[in-house]
Amino acid sequence: MARLTVVDLRGDRSDPRDRLPRPRTDVAAARQGVEATLHAVRDRGDAALRELTVRFDGHDLDDLVVPAEVLQESLERLEPALRSALERSIAQVRWFHEKCRPADWEDHLDGVRMGVWHRPVARAGVYVPGGKAAYPSTVIMTVVPAQVAGVDEIVLCTPPTGTGFAPPGSGEHDGWPNRTVLAAAALLGVDRVVRVGGAQAIAAMAYGTDAVPHCDMVVGPGNLYVALAKQQLSAEGLIGIEGYAGPTEVAIVADATADARNVAADLIGQAEHDELVVSLLITTEPDLIAPVEAALEDEVPRARHAERIETALRNQGTVVLVDDIEQAIEVAEVFAAEHLEVHTADAAKVAERIRYAGTTFIGPWTPVSVGDYGAGPNHTLPTSGTARFSGGLSTASYLVPVNYVEYTEQQLRGFAADVDALAYSEDLPAHARAVDVRFEDRT
Repeated sequence: MARLTVVDLRGDRSDPRDRLPRPRTDVAAARQGVEATLHAVRDRGDAALRELTVRFDGHDLDDLVVPAEVLQESLERLEPALRSALERSIAQVRWFHEKCRPADWEDHLDGVRMGVWHRPVARAGVYVPGGKAAYPSTVIMTVVPAQVAGVDEIVLCTPPTGTGFAPPGSGEHDGWPNRTVLAAAALLGVDRVVRVGGAQAIAAMAYGTDAVPHCDMVVGPGNLYVALAKQQLSAEGLIGIEGYAGPTEVAIVADATADARNVAADLIGQAEHDELVVSLLITTEPDLIAPVEAALEDEVPRARHAERIETALRNQGTVVLVDDIEQAIEVAEVFAAEHLEVHTADAAKVAERIRYAGTTFIGPWTPVSVGDYGAGPNHTLPTSGTARFSGGLSTASYLVPVNYVEYTEQQLRGFAADVDALAYSEDLPAHARAVDVRFEDRT
């Protein structure tokens, strides 16, 4: 059974973006629901959070803040192998984000001192989704760069969709978040963990409630409702956000050197997240399609989440056939994937030529999974083509670049005539006056 739609662009160099797969969502309807949620939290605070938690998660909670003893117990009961994996991930992610921390600088131009200070936001809110999966890795990806940036306080919101100390999906939700998520938060020393999810969590971090203090920056992946809530509240100037982190996606550029089973496994690996995932193969080789489909036929039925994988591949799974690597690069740039894998000869050189992607994974030994779980780069990345103008979450996301400049009297005197000329050309004479007044009654 063929699972992937084939789009043949051979011989066609026109703009392909309207033929590339994107999930179909009713954004207008979702936006209405988000608006209602934002207004409820803005107007009624914690009372609205409790009501919405009953409605969406089925739990009537008294205390929304997770107590320190619950966090500590979650950490103490963590399996040693899992704790070791989390600790290694934390170390590698911290190393990477320390390397990419923007540096302050100062210099002089014609004697004028100027430069940039990078100041951390005072309080950051991080969102860790629940529902279909548990994401302790997202705790690491959102918290570690905030700590590297020097953020004063970190608030983590995550839904109460855990199943005690049983594996995810193996029991009834008990009203607490996933215990591994809580353990990761405890391991990192997160200042406050709140058991609330969805758009209501984003609203709480933006407006502030009794349980959730107002945050300056709110980051983290989530569903369409979470993404729209972040966009709306950012547009109102209430919070900063890292970008549009919606349903995940992977694009794989492959030539005749690609291993079909590796390609299939990587398409499945992202489709496991959600029915809205886009799994895209861009290839120069028509003969690669059949072995990839055969590998999918073998792998998908054996997957734990076969039904959601089938849905994602049926709706958004796509093969784009191209003439050559040059066209593959063009298509990959237009798609601007959240995750881009390059399975070609000279993979490093091809990867360097593709300008836009959230993160690029180079060669057959670098699946997206290593990025998901702590190779170093962040896994909170731009989706839906927004990688054309936005990067992934990083230390810089939590830092405010503050420009500064310092003139002396002599330097200002030398620039005054230019200010006057420009100010009068814009019909803003008070701008010129603000300079000229400083030299009146002076010799």
